[in-house]
Amino acid sequence: MSEPKTPTPTPPSDTYKGWVFKWTNYLKGYQRRWFVLSNGLLSYYRTQAEMGHTCRGTINLATATITVDDACNFVISNGGAQTYHLKASCEVERQRWITALELAKAKAARMQPESDDSGDDFSSSAPVAPGQGGGSHNSEVQSALRTLGSKVQDLSTCNDLISKHGSALQRSLSELDSLRLTGEAADKIRQVTERATLFRITSNAMINACRDFLTLAQTHSKRWQKALQAEREQRVRLEETLEQLAKQHNHLERAFRGASQANASADNKSADGPGKGEASDEDDDNEFFDAMEEAPEFITVPADPQLHKRSSSNVSGFNTEMCSDDQSLNEEPLVINQESPSQELVPLKKRRTRIPDKPNYSLNLWSIMKNCIGKELSKIPMPVNFNEPISMLQRLSEDLEYHELLDKAAKCHSSLEQMCYVAAFSVSSYSTTVYRTGKPFNPLLGETYELDRQRESGYRSLCEQVSHHPPAAAHHVISDRGWTLRQEITVASKFRGKYLSIMPLGTIHAIFGKSNNHYTWKKVTTTVHNIIVGKLWIDQSGEIDIVNHTTGDRCHLKFAPYSYFSRDVARKVTGVVMDKDGKAHYVLSGTWDEKMEFSRVMQSSRGGENGTEGKQKTVYQTLKAREVWRRNPLPEGAETMYYFTALALTLNEPEEGVAPTDSRRRPDQRLMEDGRWEEANAEKQRLEEKQRSARREREREAANQRTASQSEEDAPHDNYQAMWFDSCTDEVTGDQVHIYKGGYWETKDRGSWEGCANIF
Repeated sequence: MSEPKTPTPTPPSDTYKGWVFKWTNYLKGYQRRWFVLSNGLLSYYRTQAEMGHTCRGTINLATATITVDDACNFVISNGGAQTYHLKASCEVERQRWITALELAKAKAARMQPESDDSGDDFSSSAPVAPGQGGGSHNSEVQSALRTLGSKVQDLSTCNDLISKHGSALQRSLSELDSLRLTGEAADKIRQVTERATLFRITSNAMINACRDFLTLAQTHSKRWQKALQAEREQRVRLEETLEQLAKQHNHLERAFRGASQANASADNKSADGPGKGEASDEDDDNEFFDAMEEAPEFITVPADPQLHKRSSSNVSGFNTEMCSDDQSLNEEPLVINQESPSQELVPLKKRRTRIPDKPNYSLNLWSIMKNCIGKELSKIPMPVNFNEPISMLQRLSEDLEYHELLDKAAKCHSSLEQMCYVAAFSVSSYSTTVYRTGKPFNPLLGETYELDRQRESGYRSLCEQVSHHPPAAAHHVISDRGWTLRQEITVASKFRGKYLSIMPLGTIHAIFGKSNNHYTWKKVTTTVHNIIVGKLWIDQSGEIDIVNHTTGDRCHLKFAPYSYFSRDVARKVTGVVMDKDGKAHYVLSGTWDEKMEFSRVMQSSRGGENGTEGKQKTVYQTLKAREVWRRNPLPEGAETMYYFTALALTLNEPEEGVAPTDSRRRPDQRLMEDGRWEEANAEKQRLEEKQRSARREREREAANQRTASQSEEDAPHDNYQAMWFDSCTDEVTGDQVHIYKGGYWETKDRGSWEGCANIF
């Protein structure tokens, strides 16, 4: 018999699947459900598509009883806690389920008392030679042994079942022989037929198990011999490697002692022969690194914490080891300063992990909000008591909390898989809003915010408030890892008394340089509930369509609004990734506050249960789900620090060299962070009045520049122009947007900010 192509045998799944009618209630009666029998557990789902995410119920057969009602009905119960009344489509199908259930029950009952000692029994029956425990061949042999053992147990179980059903069949036949032609003859004949069918099915199962056992025994005999020979050869190679490693270690110690003696002699004779001392240092370095290049995977050399400069070969060879050791000593990771020809290692800036705790100031909310119902939120004079000590520009920069998703997307070869990471990134930006009920500061016109994380994470971000009415912020991010992100967000908000709706308007663009894929999407609506009475909580609802304008791929995401009567998980997000022809390739599922997963679609079909509007749902058969994103845990003590994330805690940290218009320099925001809220409120009023005065001055200048030929409607009422962004028409969407025109980072490098307005 030929050897199979699969390199490693897999244990038997012992899985039986199929549609069975389950009793639900007196209104709906029996409903069609998808049942799966696996590893002694019987689970059921509404549809096959639910197997990847939602199980409706599971019963353990080890302690369950299986009874037969009539020709098609049977009952499974575990003592009262769970009882399934089931009905098969026909009598033969019922017999198949009964056989599979009894077989699984026997195995589960037998394995339950042996589970505690299974590991010891296996280790004693199959000892592993030293040096071979972690090898792939050894794992293959162990897997084959487990598979064969399972088949032997199947044979034993089938033998018991055949004996049991054979005895019952003989009893039924004996009763049939002793009967006379009465009214009971028909019932007895039917019972004999059932026993015979059950006996035949069990016999077939035993024959199949015997065939599988024989096949595995024949196909793996040669594989065991090869595995044993490979383990012997691997042990010989390991012994040779250890011997060579010991020689290299001795050689390295001698080289290190020689280098230390040479340095000491060079220091003592520096006055007599400095040239000779420098030459000896160079020779020692060459010998030292040659030894490292022979086997870098085996040798780890601790770096000298006082050593800050090396040659180029030194840095390339020891970058990993030096960074880890210096970080453990100084608690500051090191990076290479690319501008320095000597390749100096510069410590990264240590970011703060705490801000002052939020003061407990009381305020009558209704006295402020009762006259503001129906008004635009940006036009309501709000005290800082409702704010959090960051601006809207900084809040917009928080979208980069999970920039690693875009880094991974840039490495994808498939545009459809890349779409999954882009979709997860669009969802991840909402995870910071779960507990953040505070309102960010409205940016002043011309206010900017930079987030320079090029050394740590490879990206630079710049935001600027380009319009005041309506309030609009432009955002541009460039990453060394192959992607660019830009957006212009205008926030429209309405206060409805019980809740507050925040509707971001504008399009987000993500462009990947390697594939030239260009993605666009919009944000969903954010709703803040219990504004007047109760505890504030936030919900996200709506739909997002992510479009790849290069390939035509699309992803439709749906944010389900919270409903008290819904049985779905709260904050649920679902989505489907489709190509330009509308064929589904991936299914996304998760929550916007916790994690997202994606599954590859193997088959899709129209059918299943009808939707809420009478439309047929599409059922997707998918592979096992893979996690694509998970929310980072909040820092310790976040509840007293406005529930800021680790990134948010660093956003308002004072930093040298930023523009005079940067949000870090905003005085009212700085006073609020320090807990001086009364002074912050007074400073906030001063800044807003200064902004209004500047606006009136611009309007006067615009009025003076109008010509007599211009009509009142066409004449500009405000001649304001953004500093770092140009207003133009977007080539992709056709909207009037602001796009970064460059120059900010070059200006920062020069340190000349003469063109910036004095807004603070």
